[in-house]
Amino acid sequence: MHMPMQFQNCAMLHSKKIEQVNMATFRNFELPGRSAVYTANAMAATSQPLATLAALDILREGGNALDAAIAACAVQCVVEPQSTGIGGDCFCLYAPHNKEEVIAYNGSGRAPAGLSIDYLASKNQTLERQSPHSVIVPGAVDAWDTLNRDHGRMPLSSLLQPAIRYARDGFPIAPRVARDMSLQTDIFTDNANWMKIFRPDGKILESGDMLFQPQLAKSLDLIAQHGSDAFYRGEIAADMVKTLQSLGGVHTLNDFADARGEYVTPISTEFRGHTVYECPPNGQGLIALLLLNMMSQLEVDADVLSAERMHLEMEACRLAYQVRSSYVADPSFSQVPVEQILSVDYAKQLCASIDRKRAGVYARDHVAIRKGAEHQDTVTLSVVDDEGNACSFINTLFWPFGSGITTGNTGVVLTNRGEGFVLDPDSPNCLEPNKRPLHTIIPGMVKQGGRNVMPFGVMGGEYQAMGHMQFLTRMFDYGCDVQQAQDLPRYMVSPFTGEVEVESGIDAATRATLGAMGHNIVSADNPIGGSQAIYMQYAQTAASPVLSGGSDPRKDGIAAGY
Repeated sequence: MHMPMQFQNCAMLHSKKIEQVNMATFRNFELPGRSAVYTANAMAATSQPLATLAALDILREGGNALDAAIAACAVQCVVEPQSTGIGGDCFCLYAPHNKEEVIAYNGSGRAPAGLSIDYLASKNQTLERQSPHSVIVPGAVDAWDTLNRDHGRMPLSSLLQPAIRYARDGFPIAPRVARDMSLQTDIFTDNANWMKIFRPDGKILESGDMLFQPQLAKSLDLIAQHGSDAFYRGEIAADMVKTLQSLGGVHTLNDFADARGEYVTPISTEFRGHTVYECPPNGQGLIALLLLNMMSQLEVDADVLSAERMHLEMEACRLAYQVRSSYVADPSFSQVPVEQILSVDYAKQLCASIDRKRAGVYARDHVAIRKGAEHQDTVTLSVVDDEGNACSFINTLFWPFGSGITTGNTGVVLTNRGEGFVLDPDSPNCLEPNKRPLHTIIPGMVKQGGRNVMPFGVMGGEYQAMGHMQFLTRMFDYGCDVQQAQDLPRYMVSPFTGEVEVESGIDAATRATLGAMGHNIVSADNPIGGSQAIYMQYAQTAASPVLSGGSDPRKDGIAAGY
């Protein structure tokens, strides 16, 4: 196997402990790439430099990791508008320093009370991306407000000021954002409100062009002044309902006024001496933990990008996502057997069906067949403050610009997360009134011996559970540092078609070997996902950990600290 030189370092550390120091631990500085960022105090890692800077400013002003995460996320809702927005959803894992607990918040929205499979059938309609029926009631703003009031130090009004300034005064568009926006410009040409903001005067915006969002600035300012009530009960809510109803949506003011997220008990598993935490269903964090349990049973003495290793990960992915399709849904409507799925015996049972030489038969069970790319846009960010509090935060519109439906007076772009439902009444994830769909976005947190070790996240729609497993195994099985683990090429088995998308870093010989094993290998049309993480390294002589941060090169962002 011919592994690119810049990726050989962490593979050469296979079976060696991370603490060992030798020349193999250093990347090749003659080749393109970036080093992990080190600091001894506080750090933020996001997919936008302006968001990372906003987080650091909040930390310097006395805010904690959660405050900084909210401020950074709000900025990303402005400067990375295709990936996220206040019209979307949010999940959070917050780990206070020197406490066993991990605080988990589910800020995912619900379908309107008047929407059902029968209603869609009566109208001869389905859940299409640009349909108002794909818009669930957004949960992000409620999550920001609730988490800030309960666990923050600084008022929400202060945290939103950087985002308000960028929306009002404008900002230069970053390269990845420009590229992603260019792929959507022909999709929303009949959407006047969207076109007015993101294609002013009919111009396709490019890297370095200034983008202004004065209506969004006004909405953020109202939220800063009045909290989530401004979004769910005031003029913003009225504008969202008016816009949706004008398109045939069944949303009401009561749907928005009744919107609530909830604190949930995180779920976890043990992996390589660490405890990995995820949010419980309706998110797919359960599948990330199942994949870790499966890889614990599938140890292989092979390089990280060998066909042997990739085959096992692909087969584990194939099986785990079939479990996702069969069980993961809103637990208020369906019983999800979390304990059973997280048991060692269950992982062993699944692994026993894997042929180490041949790809298994792909099966679909209660799966929606979707059109277009499956690795959708999201932002994930990680923050650690100078006390050691750690936050993993994730916010999304689902597809790029979500539904594209944009309010006329308040500049809110609305999610299409309702496409996460299926219209099969036998599926636990079928559409029902006031129900939350299966959610792809999942924050992650690692602890060891009760101490915070790493907030992390991997964005990219369906890929995220697979991405959590790949990121953690590359660190804890192969000795990659927090940046190397994000740099390595990615691959993903589609839960909808069974095809295996691989990034360009996977060489032709490896692809051919995998194809001969029965995998349907295709080149990824887009970079697969993105990620952010901060690793906390403890030493006996230090009062606090040294922080090392990594930011995914597939995005525009940086990790930085002080």
